[in-house]
Amino acid sequence: MDQETTIRNLSLLLSPTPRGARLARLLATEQLRSWGVPLDPAGQIVAELAANAATHGRVPGRDFRLTLYVVGRTLRIEVTDTRGDRLPHLTRPAPDATTGRGLLVVAALADRWGVAPGPHPRKTVWAEVDAAM
Repeated sequence: MDQETTIRNLSLLLSPTPRGARLARLLATEQLRSWGVPLDPAGQIVAELAANAATHGRVPGRDFRLTLYVVGRTLRIEVTDTRGDRLPHLTRPAPDATTGRGLLVVAALADRWGVAPGPHPRKTVWAEVDAAM
C-alpha cells in the first residue's frame, strides 16, 4: 500500500477532566510521531478540543472520545462528548479574558473544522489539517 491509500486511525476514551485532556494531547502526539505526521498544528488542535470536552462537554461518569484518522495526506481529529445539547460556537472574548479562545485557535490552525451532532446525547467537534508527511 502506498501512502495515498494507507488509512491510519486511533480511538481512545478519556476522562472528562484536565488530566484526561492532557493525556489526550500526549497520546495523540506520540501516535502522530509514530505515523510520521507533523506534530504542529495537530498537537495544539487536540489540546484545545480535548480541553473543551473536559470543560464544556463534561458529564460526570461519561468519558469523551478522541479519534485520529489519517487518510492520504489529511489528518482528521475528532473529539466526541456527551453534551450534544451544548454546541460550540466561535466567540470573541474580551481582551483581558483568560478563557474562551479555544475554538478561535482551532479555526486559525485547522484547514477545516466543524461540529457533527449525534447520536443523542453526543456531538463531535472535528478539525482537519493537510498533513504532508
